[in-house]
Amino acid sequence: MPLFSIIIPLYNKENHIGKTLSSILDQHQTNYEIIIVNDGSTDSSEDIVLGFNDQRIKYYSSTINQGVSKTRNYGIEKSKGKLIVFLDADDCWYPNHLEVLFQLYQKFPNAGLYATSYEKNFNSKSNFIANFKNIDARSNSFSLVENFFESSTIDSIAWTSACAVPKNIFNSIGNFDTAITHGEDIDLWIRIALKHKVALATFITAIYNINASNGSKQVNIKQKLFLKFEKFKKDEQNNIYLKQYLDLNRYSIALQYKMAGDNITAKNYYQDIDRKNLTWKHQLLIKLPRVLLIILKNTQIFIINFLRVDLSTFK
Repeated sequence: MPLFSIIIPLYNKENHIGKTLSSILDQHQTNYEIIIVNDGSTDSSEDIVLGFNDQRIKYYSSTINQGVSKTRNYGIEKSKGKLIVFLDADDCWYPNHLEVLFQLYQKFPNAGLYATSYEKNFNSKSNFIANFKNIDARSNSFSLVENFFESSTIDSIAWTSACAVPKNIFNSIGNFDTAITHGEDIDLWIRIALKHKVALATFITAIYNINASNGSKQVNIKQKLFLKFEKFKKDEQNNIYLKQYLDLNRYSIALQYKMAGDNITAKNYYQDIDRKNLTWKHQLLIKLPRVLLIILKNTQIFIINFLRVDLSTFK
């Protein structure tokens, strides 16, 4: 039985999947299986995957696009490993990723979620290390996270391509919520962190390719199914840090609706936010005219490239 089951949802990533798979095959830790679920790709992604000859690769394919939640859940069902590891088809790992996760698991075998530090890659010239509140993301240490929600209010402690979940955890808290198309990972991390310890290794082991757009679908905001905040209403009433974490997610969604011209829905999200959980920058941006917000959004890559500023508000 493999130690790790690596699950890759694949949809039109012909420009990236080869590099992603190579980053797995270069891992120092080799006790794993790779489960690739082709979610109805219409490009050459399948041909590239089938060009790899490794018995640890298990390939499944669907003729229709069902979405990342169903695709990952299918991979979980097919997995045989003790630890479920996710990797998106346009992200990559450094060779130490699985080795560091294994060491973290050995130190804290009863945790419900294992995470590592990661690098956010906007392009070849613009890379930023994830920034965790009250935690040095470059300290090369192993520890249990004291407060997952508070520490995730800048960048998330848990990012899908840089974490692992024991398979038995899914039996108790459930898989990805297929009723969510945007924020399904956040929903899962919340459910785990509310009931289990989160372990973090502050070694940089993964690369988050933020602007890898090949195969990405431009979805109208009316078709997006966001995180269902009502699921956590009681929990956030008793946890001020969860409330702050959720308010920042509410704010992000409100901003998206405002840029889409839907001020009513934007206001509905914004009115549920405790203003104390927003910075002056957040409150300034939400008051700007839609046209100016769009301009700022479209120029953020320019600003990142030339000013070396990470606009975390627009994550």
